[in-house]
Amino acid sequence: MLDLIEYSFFYIDTVGRRLTSSETERFGVKQTPNKAIEELNTRFRQAAVGYRFEAKHILRVDSELIHSEMVRPALRLLSDGRFAGPEQEFLSAHAHYRAGEHKDCVTDALNAFESTMKAICKAKGWEDYAKGATASHLVKHLRAKGLIPDYLEQSFDQLVATLMSGLPRVRNEEGGHGQGALPRETPSYVAAYALHLSAAKIVFLVKAMEAGEV
Repeated sequence: MLDLIEYSFFYIDTVGRRLTSSETERFGVKQTPNKAIEELNTRFRQAAVGYRFEAKHILRVDSELIHSEMVRPALRLLSDGRFAGPEQEFLSAHAHYRAGEHKDCVTDALNAFESTMKAICKAKGWEDYAKGATASHLVKHLRAKGLIPDYLEQSFDQLVATLMSGLPRVRNEEGGHGQGALPRETPSYVAAYALHLSAAKIVFLVKAMEAGEV
């Protein structure tokens, strides 16, 4: 059912926006795409089903506050063409999360985080990092390039420590390595943590890059 709703509203959000006034009158269209999407999201919220249509996809929403403060800004920032790769990975992480594929969600969320750092390096001409650099190495590289101002070093120590160890550790333990003789389940709360933490870090990194472009 969700797939059908997603396809229908993808059509509304793309083809519907290209209809002329005469076509909307001929087809009996009563709502603009924005109003239709707003009504769908209102109905989702009223039914407490935990989903929202955004960025042409139905996303699982565990907290409206987290979604509005982390996920939505991340999607907006990643819509910049320079971040097409991480945007695709971030949306893929959400698709896996919605489907209950938690291990794949963790992997794609962390891939989006790493790809964002690589995209920033490419945009800034900072691609002089080692081939096969891990997330931790990429964070050190960006810090050395001054993405985090020196005068804020102490204030950002805890944030940098999270950037260097939080997400990579989740991936190493839950996503990117062999699972042994028995299948290992990734709990939904671990997937949610990885997804939302990656969103927060993506927002921080891209906003820091944009601040340097002013």
